Amino acid sequence: MENVVELTEIDDAIIQIKMQDKKSKNTFSQALTDGLIKAYKYIEKQEKYKAVILTGYDTYFASGGTQNQLMSLSDGSGSKFTDFDLYSLSLNCPIPVIAAMQGHGIGGGFAMGLFADFVILSKESIYTTNFMKYGFTPGMGATYILPKKIGITLAEEMLLTARNYRGDELKTRGIPFSVLRREEVMHHAYELGKSLAEKPRVSLVALKDHLVAEMRNELPKVIQQEVKMHEITFAQPEVKERIKTLFGQ
Repeated sequence: MENVVELTEIDDAIIQIKMQDKKSKNTFSQALTDGLIKAYKYIEKQEKYKAVILTGYDTYFASGGTQNQLMSLSDGSGSKFTDFDLYSLSLNCPIPVIAAMQGHGIGGGFAMGLFADFVILSKESIYTTNFMKYGFTPGMGATYILPKKIGITLAEEMLLTARNYRGDELKTRGIPFSVLRREEVMHHAYELGKSLAEKPRVSLVALKDHLVAEMRNELPKVIQQEVKMHEITFAQPEVKERIKTLFGQ
């Protein structure tokens, strides 16, 4: 059985993290969560790498929380999204991370991708922060990273309406990322990784530390606010019913 998180050296300086939990379509299953945390811990200890490429499989990048996780949150019996800090893995990684989002980025999966230093979308894929579709407020740092990376106007629209957007539509809306045909995404990620690998690692680490210092400092406060909103919004009976009937649609 293949690992749901596969680490591959692209060359001596570039490592790829591939999320491929095909059983759960890259929702944040326990296997995927554990695999991602272990992968980033491994990379943090390796001083030869200069860039990370984070990607998914086939038409899926990452799909957010599982239905069982959301139901447990609505019951008040589940762990919080803060118990397993997936959202800031890329932000806290010492070297630059490229999110090659060749497939769908859904809910917390889309937010997680935006915490990378570089983001590449595919024209054909769906990207959505669909939290409010189920009636609960966004988590995973989405209320922070969307305005930060794509601007407040589009971020408010995506967060409040919870609708689906094709990468092609986001490109016409002026999203500040490369949006390419799906078959071109990984090639572009590799070329970007090679460009980073030409630089001294010490300089890459120092510059990333400087560029993301504000986000690293501000994010914990926003996460606390998201958890407080969850305590209110997940308690609504309507939310549980929406998760039961709408999940996966």
